[in-house]
Amino acid sequence: MLPNVLILLALIFCACGQNPAIRVVVTDKGLQYGSHEAAGWIQDKLEVVTLPDISGEVRLGFLARIGYTLTGITIRKCDFPEPSVEFYPGFSGLKTSVAGLNVALAGGWEAHCGFVHGGGSFDMASFGVGLVSIVKLGRDSGGHLSFTSVNCNAQVDRVDVRFYGDRSWLLRLFEERFKCRIRRQIEATICPAVEELIANLENRLEDMKVSFQVNEDLTLDLPLIGLPAVDASSLHLGLKGEFYSITSPEEPPFEAQPFAVPQQPGYMLSVGLSDFTVNSASFSYFAADLLQAFVNDSMIPPGSPVRLNTTSMAPFIPQLPEMFPDLPMALQIYARDVPVFFFRSGAVTLSSPCAAKAFAIGPDATLIPLFQLHVMLEMKQNNSIWWDTNPSFFQDSNFSGKVWVADGRLEGSVSMDK
Repeated sequence: MLPNVLILLALIFCACGQNPAIRVVVTDKGLQYGSHEAAGWIQDKLEVVTLPDISGEVRLGFLARIGYTLTGITIRKCDFPEPSVEFYPGFSGLKTSVAGLNVALAGGWEAHCGFVHGGGSFDMASFGVGLVSIVKLGRDSGGHLSFTSVNCNAQVDRVDVRFYGDRSWLLRLFEERFKCRIRRQIEATICPAVEELIANLENRLEDMKVSFQVNEDLTLDLPLIGLPAVDASSLHLGLKGEFYSITSPEEPPFEAQPFAVPQQPGYMLSVGLSDFTVNSASFSYFAADLLQAFVNDSMIPPGSPVRLNTTSMAPFIPQLPEMFPDLPMALQIYARDVPVFFFRSGAVTLSSPCAAKAFAIGPDATLIPLFQLHVMLEMKQNNSIWWDTNPSFFQDSNFSGKVWVADGRLEGSVSMDK
């Protein structure tokens, strides 16, 4: 019985598994760049931040005690060292370490001991602040990247504080006790502040979209379909990467196949795109009946020796000008089936069964069917395109092209060489 159950579970797992169509790899170089940019952002934010109030009390023997509150705590100066960030495979996450952080603070104080009350201002310096934080990366139910704090440790080597104002002598009498007490309180507030920051980041990620409308016809789904994979030198993310028709969304009759992105240590970020993503777009366009176009003579370049009318077609089909003298023509070009892309190492192949219907445009603008031509369009590895038409027409045309990134967009050009 047990072997049968195990086989059934294995079949269910295989049936429900899904391969990512887009893979993203962040290398250690990318992580360090992000860490450097984040350190600069934190340095700027610390200059305008106001810290929470600190309250407590210091006991004076068995009977007396001094209660105090530090308010309006602002950072006057911060020596923020570059943090050390590394991939942490043990928790499939990130480990961040900060050492030697020195901060100069200022604010106001209030204190009371029995019926004696006082208040004023203070200057404080925290030396040797250190932090080690480990964050686990995951995936939530909506396919968003998630961050969870799994370990945090903070320490402060030394605190110096000076009190000024009404009855400040009362606090100065017990300055060393205040220093020790405040140092422990600062240590106790660092990790909760870090965890709150991580929770806020988690909430922002949950609000981010994982489905985007590309144009009036297509949407692109980009949720994570598995847990992030972390090793000693990189972070790997697998995204769904599937296009859907807005008017008639449905799953294509094919699945994403496994593929790997080669390691590129010199790059900060690598993105691998499988042919499934492109094919899901072509399937969605085809399912929505959008892979068709009408061509008339106004769309033919002015310098073309062949015009889209029955007279120009005489060398190819002599009967046309005899049956329909000097009439303009139109072509309806459409895909007979879903165009299919194949991605291979160093090559892209496109196979698309197409058709062209030719019409003569009558005096009353009616379309008169003339003929229909089936075409198999294939784009192969050597950058050539062949049109194999039925029944006997064959033509070879050569194209060349290139692709580049400009202003954050993927752009390209194609030119006909023959």
